[in-house]
Amino acid sequence: MKTELSDLNGFLAVAQARGFRDAARKTGVSASALSEAVRRLEAQLGVRLLHRTTRSVTPTEVGTRLIHRLGPALGEVEAALAGTKSLGDEPAGTLRLNVPVSAARLVLPAILPAFLAAYPHITMEILADDNFVDVVAAGCDAGIRYDDRLDQDMIAVPIGPRRQRFATAAAPAYLERHGRPRHPKDLLSHACLLGRFASGATTSPWEFEHDGAIVRVEPRGPVLVQVGGATDLAIDMAVAGVGIIQLFEQWLRPHLESGALVPVLEDWWQPFPGPFLYFSGRRLLPPPLRAFIDFIKQSSGGSGLSSEPSTR
Repeated sequence: MKTELSDLNGFLAVAQARGFRDAARKTGVSASALSEAVRRLEAQLGVRLLHRTTRSVTPTEVGTRLIHRLGPALGEVEAALAGTKSLGDEPAGTLRLNVPVSAARLVLPAILPAFLAAYPHITMEILADDNFVDVVAAGCDAGIRYDDRLDQDMIAVPIGPRRQRFATAAAPAYLERHGRPRHPKDLLSHACLLGRFASGATTSPWEFEHDGAIVRVEPRGPVLVQVGGATDLAIDMAVAGVGIIQLFEQWLRPHLESGALVPVLEDWWQPFPGPFLYFSGRRLLPPPLRAFIDFIKQSSGGSGLSSEPSTR
């Protein structure tokens, strides 16, 4: 029996969405049709690909192996079809990006409106995820990450501001009650608002830099939030005077300008390089991704796409 490409796409969509209803919403295919596609595929292969319960759908071990092989393969098929379709026309199709929440909030809003105006036949699909994922296996065309979190075999192109800082701030009321830290180590006696990645890793220690000296401290505090999804809650807690927060300066800037928060240890705020758009160099670039790369290079005055993998 010949395997239908639509069944493979249906299985991959359900596995990535971890559910038939969510996959149906994303693909526009009914949940019953997706369920039937998965049943056909499992019957043809003679193995169970998904564990199904009333609350969750998760890949089996065999299903996980198939996902890792299917993602790149179907991506190549889609890229080839999109490339053929766009010959003689402007780029068209869907561009899927996996980005951290910070990039979705601080980087893409300054880029996407002009890009979509320039390429009206391209649709953007943004997955905001602070976990470190294999963008190819996840079915994405590219991702955005910082240099120290890039895979060695990926090609990276600068995107967004090239210099950023971590800002430390607190509400005036908090500083009136507890005093203002004069040195990073003073934070050890303050209430600090901390973050934790979905992987379980925390954002501490906090790092500061002044006149070439780097100081790392591991503060404690009454609130620990998941990075990305609950970051705005930590900001709200800081504004309410619960504790001191450290976050991207650009993210805190509106609150600093309004006076809801005031800088703390500003002379110690540490700068770091901006993020990169990254993608695999081992695959044919889909036309929407090619157009996006060219757009961000032109917008930033870039000199060209590096053919070398990124290095940390």
